[in-house]
Amino acid sequence: MKIGIVIVVILVVLALILGSSYVGRRNQMAVKREAVNAEWAQVDVVLQRRADLIPNLVATVKGFAVHEEQVFSEIAQARSALIGARTPADKIAANGALDSALSRLLVITENYPQLKSNENFRRQQDELDGTENRIAVERRRYNEVVQDYNTYISLFPNSLVASMSGFTRNDAYFKTEEGARTAPKVNFDFQKSAPAPSTAAPAPAKP
Repeated sequence: MKIGIVIVVILVVLALILGSSYVGRRNQMAVKREAVNAEWAQVDVVLQRRADLIPNLVATVKGFAVHEEQVFSEIAQARSALIGARTPADKIAANGALDSALSRLLVITENYPQLKSNENFRRQQDELDGTENRIAVERRRYNEVVQDYNTYISLFPNSLVASMSGFTRNDAYFKTEEGARTAPKVNFDFQKSAPAPSTAAPAPAKP
């Protein structure tokens, strides 16, 4: 009888320990998942801020570069996809397309010196640059909390708790592609330098 009571007590203690561990780990997963959601909300805010800036910038560029309809169309499509996206993965994909379209827009502005000297364009470009910097900061933080969450639920015995509790990996990372993070900068110093003197020897005079 005494042995049976001891066994029951041991089993109860083990159950309490395991249950407490399970609850603690599950709660920690919930905290980390909420951290991911909170950081994504910050990313979403700055992405929306950039989407709000784009129409005015494009309208200004159109006033000087009326023949660049393909680029304007690509920006409009990418912006619409970003605004219409519902999941982080879809928004990240749409944001990549918008990055590419904006890069092409800023490249073509180099062909329009009057545009680069336009005060309105310069102001809008400064606002866009500030937003781009904020996006870079927020998506780095987002990637960090996603990685922290994924690592935590992958470790044993957390992986068992995650499997039983419905916590799954979050693979919606911002991925860095070659050259994607460096957006072309508009060069506002549009003063052309004088051509270098020719070093070629003068042609001999005809007799």
